[in-house]
Amino acid sequence: SGNANAGTGENGLTAASRICESLAAEAGCEFENVLPFSTGVIGEELDYSLIVNNIPKALSGVTDGGWTEAAEAIMTTDTFPKVRSKKFTLGNDIHTVTGICKGSGMIRPDMATMLAYIATDADVSEALLNDIGQTVLQSSFNRITVDGEMSTNDAVVFIATGRAGSQRITDKSDPNYLQLLSSVGEVCSELAKDIVRDGEGATKLVSVEVTGAKTDNEAALVAYSVAESSLVKTALFAEDPNWGRILSAVGASGVQELDFEKVDLFVGEHKVASKGALDACYSEEKVASVMKNKEFSIRVALNNGQFYTTVWTCDLSYDYVRINSEYRS
Repeated sequence: SGNANAGTGENGLTAASRICESLAAEAGCEFENVLPFSTGVIGEELDYSLIVNNIPKALSGVTDGGWTEAAEAIMTTDTFPKVRSKKFTLGNDIHTVTGICKGSGMIRPDMATMLAYIATDADVSEALLNDIGQTVLQSSFNRITVDGEMSTNDAVVFIATGRAGSQRITDKSDPNYLQLLSSVGEVCSELAKDIVRDGEGATKLVSVEVTGAKTDNEAALVAYSVAESSLVKTALFAEDPNWGRILSAVGASGVQELDFEKVDLFVGEHKVASKGALDACYSEEKVASVMKNKEFSIRVALNNGQFYTTVWTCDLSYDYVRINSEYRS
């Protein structure tokens, strides 16, 4: 935590290998079964001895309930540990899915300077767990943005221990598959939103919803254009219903054949624009009131198809500049 071990050449590879070798020896497992993860400053050499010398102590302190401590250990500019857990039923058996993650800045798919670890005691085949992971990523960690910046270091790990003792899930036709998919997806979505809530300097969590697109890609292009616009994000911070900035971001999304005469815009439940122009019933006072909330939605209805998506973003505040200008000091 605090060192990316990226851009460090052969020394970086050696550091990662030494850590994995030491942990494998202490834990009694194979070297190939140890995966190293790092986030932090890029280009700074990692003093692996600091980690190697503390592996015995770390292992001696491992407990079944140590999720919060692990979440705290991986924090960099995060202001709070991110832990989510859910109980669910498969057949007659109670199961659990628990996840931790870190991330606050340099957040934008694919993916960001974030790490996430999701574990369940359900028994599921590796192939199906991979499928579940790829599915839920598209509606959670791959649908968030803090500052539009990507990083050298990111990972999401999915683990299924099978310790609950229930029947193994190996096929999508299994009636338990959808319940497992839903439960893992719920935990991942909440963790992903926690990252945006904790965005560097953020005071708002805003869901940018795009409906009526021709394709998934078109919906995502529009959503990210709005969610990553510096002008939109500063307006969110100011709680200023400067709706022209939002429509401008829609137009700048790169979507071909975008018909503004079909576009409707909503902030919360209030209609702001109709067919690309100010709605006749628009109330700036009501929209400004919505924007004072810590969490609210912006919806862009393209009215041009059946596809939709949601991207979670935050505002851009003075503190974002302060945090990142002081990052190494």
